[in-house]
Formats: sequence, structure tokens, C-alpha cells
Amino acid sequence: MYYRKTGSGTGVGAVNRQAMKALVDGGTVPGLIGYLDGSPVAWVSLGPRGDYAKLRRSSIMKPVDDRPVWSIVCFFVDEEARGTGLAARMLKAAVDYARSRGARLLEAYPVDRDGRSHPDSMFFGAMSMYERAGFREVARRKATRPVVRKSLRPSL
Repeated sequence: MYYRKTGSGTGVGAVNRQAMKALVDGGTVPGLIGYLDGSPVAWVSLGPRGDYAKLRRSSIMKPVDDRPVWSIVCFFVDEEARGTGLAARMLKAAVDYARSRGARLLEAYPVDRDGRSHPDSMFFGAMSMYERAGFREVARRKATRPVVRKSLRPSL
């Protein structure tokens, strides 16, 4: 919920759970859940950029231009499921979902560092994963934080 809210009082715990439930109950799909053997182990948050109020004021993630774009703002893969390619499969599912909802451009804000990073700092995903999925850098406002985009064509 962090990027969907503005200000410093973005809520935690029960407040965010209630806000997320209200989104879903109202018909918004706030992201996709990945399952392994019937258990939820992965998450990707995506939607129209306008759904993420905090992005407007971010020095790193502020708009590149005025084109309509969907944004990916968060990845999570359970510790026991990491290293299995699940994040890349979640990214593919996010691309497919955004395309199916009419998005023509999908944007993300990965981490681009040499070497392995601590998982706590990787909730945006790794630049290499996005590159393998066909995303291209369109801006870089901080050395380790590019803005990447992928053009989406309609499904046939």
C-alpha cells in the first residue's frame, strides 16, 4: 500500500490490510499472487501509474513523460522459493496481465548493482531480470536506479 498513499502516515499492519481489502472489494486488482504447490509464495504489485500517488513526487520514479503507463512497484518471493525463477515468471505474468487490461506501456524501477544485493533491498526487482524480459532503460536519476519500460502489443 506504500506507493498508493501519500504523506508520511502511510499506515502499517491492520490499516494497510483494510485498505488493500477495500481496493479488492471495489474491483481493483492490486497485483498478482504466485503459488507453489498450492501455497502463495510470490507477489507483484502493478497497475496504472495514476494508482500510485507516491510515484508523482519521487525523485527517482517521477514521470518520464506524459504517456499513459502502467507501473510495477513491488516484488516479493518467499525466501524458500528464491532462486527458482519465480520472480521472472511473475514478471511475465505481470506483462501478460497488463496487456490483457489494455496497457500499452509497462514501466518499472529496478535495482541495478554489481554483485548480489540483500533481498530486503530488491523489492523492485533486479535490472537484469527486466532486461531479459525485454524492458529497456528510459531514464536514470540515480546511479543504481534506472527507469525501464516495455512496449506492450495487444494480444492476438
